[in-house]
Amino acid sequence: MGELVLTRKTSRFFREMNTVITVMARDITVYLKSPSTAIMSLAMPIMMMGMIGGNLMQNMAGGLDFNFGSFMLVGMLINMLFMITTMGMTSLVDDHDIDFNQEMLVSPVSRYSLVIGKILGSAFGAIMGMAGTLIVGLFMGIRLPIGQFLTILALSPLMCLSGGALAMMMIGLIKNKKAANIAVMLITMPQMFLSGAIIPITNSSGVLLILNRLMPMTYCLDLTRAVIYAGTPEYNSVVMFNPAVNFAAIVSLTVVCLIIGTFFFAHSEKNR
Repeated sequence: MGELVLTRKTSRFFREMNTVITVMARDITVYLKSPSTAIMSLAMPIMMMGMIGGNLMQNMAGGLDFNFGSFMLVGMLINMLFMITTMGMTSLVDDHDIDFNQEMLVSPVSRYSLVIGKILGSAFGAIMGMAGTLIVGLFMGIRLPIGQFLTILALSPLMCLSGGALAMMMIGLIKNKKAANIAVMLITMPQMFLSGAIIPITNSSGVLLILNRLMPMTYCLDLTRAVIYAGTPEYNSVVMFNPAVNFAAIVSLTVVCLIIGTFFFAHSEKNR
């Protein structure tokens, strides 16, 4: 009897993993067949990092206790992971229009496997989009050591999962592509400025303090910088929280957003 139960659990595990991989592979294929998405991945860093970041480097970097260029480059890498992942999640609206979502939801697999597969598929484009940010950084004279880049690369799936879970909370309620794109901007743009991606927030107070503490990107950025700046004199000027606190906050917020977002998503599709 025990062997039968174990066999069923093993079979279900592999079925759920196959679901995640299948959904993820579909989104990766769509990304590779869409040159415009890759072009956008290069265009956004030029606009955000090249223009906004470049202006900040020239006007405010002199009074800081750390290298603003490196600070901003790490911030923009995480910001792009969040932004492109959430943009990829808007394709759920297109899947809704062609009834692909309902076809997936009637299958005997967990709704969370479907959603996680979707997030990881979107994360592929986000990770590829990091190349655009690095290229812009090179033109601005900002260098990122290979070891630090590999560290960010290792953390990127967690960051994308956090951003995708946050997007699910809004995508589950939106069935219009235009509204979904606006929702993505509402998710990513405030976080870019309030979570510390390009502007230090160590002295934030009042409403701004409350807002940045509620944003998942704040903890993703701080965790990444804690790893990048570990053992350097700049650590205390850049990092706000203990890495364990950041990791716990990321996991907690991701789980909460994933549960709420998946519920709304499945409920809206069920009631069509």
